[in-house]
Amino acid sequence: MPRFIVLLLALVALPLQAAPEIQHWTTDNGLRVYYVQAPELPMTDLRLVFDAGSARDGAQPGLAQLTNGLLDSGAGEWDADAIAERFEAVGAQYGAGAARDMAWVSLRSLSEPDWFEPAFTTFLAVVGQPRFAAADFERTRRQAFVALQAQAQDPGEIASKALYAALYGDHPYAHPPLGTRESLEALRRTDLAAFHARHYVARNGVLAIVGDLDRAAAEALAARVSAALPAGEPAPALPPVPALEEPRTLRIPFPSEQAHVYLGAPGMRRGDPDYFALYLGNHVLGGSGFTSRLMKEVRVARGLSYSVYSYFLPMAMEGPFLTGLQTRVDQAGEAVTVARDTLATFVAEGPSAEEYRAALANITGGFPLRVASNRDIVQYLAMIGFYGLPLDYLDRFTDRVEAVGIADIRDAFARRLDPERMITVIVGGPEAE
Repeated sequence: MPRFIVLLLALVALPLQAAPEIQHWTTDNGLRVYYVQAPELPMTDLRLVFDAGSARDGAQPGLAQLTNGLLDSGAGEWDADAIAERFEAVGAQYGAGAARDMAWVSLRSLSEPDWFEPAFTTFLAVVGQPRFAAADFERTRRQAFVALQAQAQDPGEIASKALYAALYGDHPYAHPPLGTRESLEALRRTDLAAFHARHYVARNGVLAIVGDLDRAAAEALAARVSAALPAGEPAPALPPVPALEEPRTLRIPFPSEQAHVYLGAPGMRRGDPDYFALYLGNHVLGGSGFTSRLMKEVRVARGLSYSVYSYFLPMAMEGPFLTGLQTRVDQAGEAVTVARDTLATFVAEGPSAEEYRAALANITGGFPLRVASNRDIVQYLAMIGFYGLPLDYLDRFTDRVEAVGIADIRDAFARRLDPERMITVIVGGPEAE
C-alpha cells in the first residue's frame, strides 16, 4: 500500500482530542493548585503565578518587574551562576516574567527524580528565598535603564505607553510595567524584599502542574511549593476602570517615516459574559490576519498599511480593546479615518454570514492545536486559576464559541465599543507648527 495512503488512514483513525481533565485543590496554607496528568511525555511543567504584576506597584512603578527579574540572581545558598548551572546541568528550563496583572515563575524538567529533584530544589529556593543582594540589584537596575533607553527610541513603545496612560488615568494599569528612570532611581533593595514578602505568598498564588505524575505525586509536589512560601494574604481587588468621558487624539512627534497608530478604549475583563461574542467578532474585525475586515479595508482596498489588527486584552479589570497599524506619516490621518469607519460599520452591522462562518470554523478548528502541548496546557491552567475561570473552560470552549450568533456579536459590540469615544495615539512626523 502506498505510504501516503497508510498515513492518511492513520490520520483518519485518530480520535478527536478531548480537552484535558483539570483537577483542583487548595493546600493547607492557601495555595490554589490546578493539575493535569499528562503521561505521554516524561516531563513535568510547573507555573507558579502571583497577583504581583505592575498593577501592585503603587507609587513605585517598575517595582514588580524588578522584583521578579531578580529572583534567580541569587537565592538560598546559590548565586546567579550556581543557579543557572544547576538548571543547565539537568536540562531544566526556568522562566519568569511580570505583566500588569500577574507575575510568574515556571519550570520545565524531565520527570525522572535524578533530573527533576535538583531543578525543583533550585526552583523552590528561587521562589521562596531570593537574596536581593545589593550588587545584583544595581546590575538589574542598570539593565532596566538600558531597556528604558531602547523603549524611548521605539515609536511603538512610545505609542503604547501614551495609550495606556490616556486610557487608564489614575488607575494602576496606567503606568508602564518597566517604570520610569525616576521611579527606578528611587527604588531601594529593601523595597524589592518587602514586595516579595507581601506578594509572593501562598494565599496570593496559583500553582499549575502538568506532567507524567499521578495525583498523589502532584499533591506532594504542591505541598513542597506551598511550604516554601509564607501563607500571607491575597492582594486586595483592583479598583474599577473608569469609563472614557470623551474622545482624545494624541499626536507625538518622532523622527520616523512611518507613523505608529493606536485606537483604543477599555474593553473587557477575564470571565466577562460577553467574552465569546467579542472574541469571535474581533476575529472577523481584526484578529484573523489577511482575511480580517480591517486588513481588507486599510491595506487591500487602499494600500495604507502593511499590517493592521485589533484585539481585546481581557485582564482582572477591563483590559484594553486596541486597533493598531503603521503607515506613512502623511497618510496617518486617512488611515485613522478608514480604521475608525471600519470599526463603526462593524459595530453597527456585525459580521456578514460568510465572515461569521469562516471565523467560527477557523477558531473551533484550530482550538485543539492551542492545547496540544504540555507547555500550552500549563499556561491555560495558570490563567484559569488566576482569573477564577470554570474548570470546564477548555472542555467547553468550542461549545461556547459555537453558541454565539451574529446578533450576539452585534449586540455585544454595540454595548461595549463606541467608535466616537476612543483614544487615538499617533506617533511619528515632525513637531506641529
